[in-house]
Amino acid sequence: MGYLFSLMAKLVIQIPCLNEEASLPITLADLPRSVPGFDEVTVVVIDDGSTDRTVEVARGLGVTQIVSLGKRCGLARAFSAGMAKGLSLGADVIVNTDADNQYCGADIAKLVEPILRGEADLVVGARPIADIEHFSPLKKLLQFVGSALLRHVSQTRVADAPSGFRAYSREAALRVNVFSKFTYTMETLIQAGRQGLRVASVPIRVNAKLRESRLFSGMGTYIRRSVATMLRIYLLYSPLQFFLTLGTPLFLVGAGLMARWLYYYLYVNPHIQKIPSLILASVLILIGVQLLALGVIADLISRNRTLLEELLYRERKRDPGAGLATFQMVPPGHPRP
Repeated sequence: MGYLFSLMAKLVIQIPCLNEEASLPITLADLPRSVPGFDEVTVVVIDDGSTDRTVEVARGLGVTQIVSLGKRCGLARAFSAGMAKGLSLGADVIVNTDADNQYCGADIAKLVEPILRGEADLVVGARPIADIEHFSPLKKLLQFVGSALLRHVSQTRVADAPSGFRAYSREAALRVNVFSKFTYTMETLIQAGRQGLRVASVPIRVNAKLRESRLFSGMGTYIRRSVATMLRIYLLYSPLQFFLTLGTPLFLVGAGLMARWLYYYLYVNPHIQKIPSLILASVLILIGVQLLALGVIADLISRNRTLLEELLYRERKRDPGAGLATFQMVPPGHPRP
């Protein structure tokens, strides 16, 4: 197999953590110490305001690259901090994995292969959802439906869209911008698809369940937050289409009611009243026109956001460590803040 990268290629494996002193040793032990195609493998632990001994455990297990957020900021911000740290370390590829050892560490080699071959910029590990015993039938169904929706919105062919086991090329990492405070999985996938990055999916294995998910308290919360995040991102990246989808049906229904009223007024009975129908038609047409106008304005604003993202990309490329200014790193041997 031929690799795109030359010698001295660097792989960074980032692990966002929140109170993971029990599971982190298992996760770290499962990670490979070397990966074909890379001369160096570095592990970065991102401490999202843990109140236990997560940092001390990580340091005791030989992790020298630790980023502390100081307080709990959420998975999305922890992910962003890890990406910034990976870029500052000169990573050619950044792999994100979970601290609960959900994903099989040995499959990192499989995960990075499409990037090494120059075939992808972002690779998502596809879990065997149907075969995972601790996933309820409802969760399996929601995973299937959610992945289908995300494939449509992101214009990609990812099999397991919510999977957090991912590999980013340096180019993809430079272009990632996470606005959500809930999770990064949907947003980065939609961004990649909309920005024309090459997205691939590879089958991966999962390990036995260690603990319950801390990302959401229940299935209802997960669905509500996921739908809200998806709508917000869709509005951010496709505002004109979003408002057209909302406004066009209202305008057409209003126009139909107005045409009906005019028909009766002009050809049936010029003294016809039907005032409620006329008012409803006028209101629907007005709302439809306003939504269409909002779509045009939002689309113009999104063009400005695209320019800002391009400027941010160039700044990151010039100074990869610039993004770490908002994060606090914990040097080896120093106490956690």
